[in-house]
Amino acid sequence: MWRNSATVSFSSKLLSYSSSSANPNYFHYASAFSIFSPNGVVDQALSPSHQRFYCSSAVPSPSPSSGSVIKLGFLANKSDAYLPLSLKARDAVQLARHYGRCYWELSKARLSMLVVATSGTGYVLGSGNAVDLAGLCYTCAGTMMVAASANSLNQVFEINNDAKMKRTRLRPLPSGRIAIPHAVTWASSVGFAGTALLACKANMLAAGLAASNLVLYAFVYTPLKQIHPVNTWVGAVVGAIPPLLGWAAASGQISLNGLILPAALYFWQIPHFMALAYLCRDDYAAGGYRMFSLADASGRRTAAVAFRNCLYLIPLGFIAYDWGVASGWFCVESSVITLAISAAAFSFYRDRTTQKARRMFYASLLYLPVFMSGLLLHRLSDNPQCLAENPNRIIELPSFPEAVTESEEDDQKKKVRYVTAGPQGRAPVAYASIAPFPFLPVPSYVDQ
Repeated sequence: MWRNSATVSFSSKLLSYSSSSANPNYFHYASAFSIFSPNGVVDQALSPSHQRFYCSSAVPSPSPSSGSVIKLGFLANKSDAYLPLSLKARDAVQLARHYGRCYWELSKARLSMLVVATSGTGYVLGSGNAVDLAGLCYTCAGTMMVAASANSLNQVFEINNDAKMKRTRLRPLPSGRIAIPHAVTWASSVGFAGTALLACKANMLAAGLAASNLVLYAFVYTPLKQIHPVNTWVGAVVGAIPPLLGWAAASGQISLNGLILPAALYFWQIPHFMALAYLCRDDYAAGGYRMFSLADASGRRTAAVAFRNCLYLIPLGFIAYDWGVASGWFCVESSVITLAISAAAFSFYRDRTTQKARRMFYASLLYLPVFMSGLLLHRLSDNPQCLAENPNRIIELPSFPEAVTESEEDDQKKKVRYVTAGPQGRAPVAYASIAPFPFLPVPSYVDQ
């Protein structure tokens, strides 16, 4: 009953087996995963070292010896009964690793995690005195899924361009490791799931910002890269939205205080991408992208744009302090790191070489985590005692927003200037002149 193409159909599985114990790869299965082609050969789902040819009636398999007989899908030799399960498990693990790696690369996971970090920072800044850890986790998870979806769609649309660039030709789609419909299904699924998670666990404002950013990145920024150099500034807007999303998820609204970190993200991205575009000019030209640096042979305008946007970062530390988002220490730290990246940009402007551009690129990589860490470390909570280093300089506000009282003992030291509305969830702010520094405003909040 054994023939050259011996197969037995049982429970929708095609099995064949050889008694050769030295080569267990003679056992094959096809129905465990729907990845085989009509001729019985699996498409590139596994790496070359682990690919198997799945048996079909059209593909012959080696004939087993008389000692091993398959009857109704069960092995007569009990010692070999565990062989199919072990091979199935091994192939399942290999398949999971393969697609997991493809999803990781499609999502640009490291870039997506940076987006999550900015969104989480915005959430903490918008939370006031108490941070909802569950809400923070939901916001970060939703942001991660939406970012993964946007990056995956970006690669779907740019598959032909990526195939022409050395830096991107080994991505899953250009290399053929995953099919386009599979990538589109993955991107659509995680994008919808992330938006739904934000809508259910955060609020509709955060979900709307996430969905809008996905559309802006995948359907506006991505095609614009091949049309006009303004794509860099559109991409900067895309990068500035996640911290605003986090703030909106925590506070339920968008306020001026919530725009400090998005502004930092926007201005930071310009020198960051200008350095990258200068370093990869030839690659971008080969891929058909219209980057700002391609129309600037000398690199002078590219370096000038980078340096100018570095200078725009300098006031952000003062604004964060003046608006009561962070303490004075953050103002100092922000100024130092901004001057450092500005110095790197100015050095690139004076000497437009690959080495200087790479130095500015590395400086930009250092700037963002230091800026966000300082903002989190020195952020001001709703507790009045956290608002100034010297408790004697704190003006206590009563429960009525319009009333401001001063202690008779400090009457000569303090003089109230005005009262204005504070950030979301906080009482109004009183700015005071403090002797011997009448020019220094000190924000003070009181729990409502």
